[in-house]
Amino acid sequence: MKFVVTIGDATETVEVSGKAPRYRVTIGSEVWEVDGRLTAQGIYSLLIGGASHVADVRDEGGACVVDIGDERYVLRVEEETRHIIRTRGRSAAGAGAQTLVAPLPGRIVRVAVKPGDRVEKGDTLLVIEAMKMENEYRAGSAGTVSEVRVTPGQAVNGGDVLVVIA
Repeated sequence: MKFVVTIGDATETVEVSGKAPRYRVTIGSEVWEVDGRLTAQGIYSLLIGGASHVADVRDEGGACVVDIGDERYVLRVEEETRHIIRTRGRSAAGAGAQTLVAPLPGRIVRVAVKPGDRVEKGDTLLVIEAMKMENEYRAGSAGTVSEVRVTPGQAVNGGDVLVVIA
């Protein structure tokens, strides 16, 4: 399974494969074999490259806080597919028109706007179900909806234009 992990301003794609308690973790070109075991609520015993580590893991306001010895890491972890869907609209946002496209095949669950509607950055445009997860598209910038090319219940393919904002 692939994740997008953000620590501060740095973002990395992390791939985790294997079955508990043995995992293969890939970050960029680096690969680690990890033996990870939950020993108590939020406390993990990790064996990485022959070195033993104890990690205290907890959720604080939606962030994953990991304490290992004297080091603290504050991570934001998101499934890669969800990250792509969430950021696709932002990457298309610019000074001109904003075109939202479907990153994956899915089904339109809800359309919250119609042509002529004025939207502000962060306003909900539509909800699409992809890979059994509902993902909300939000406006990446303020503007006026010029086109809505989908309706609730409609199947879409990756690359299909969903909404255009001028």
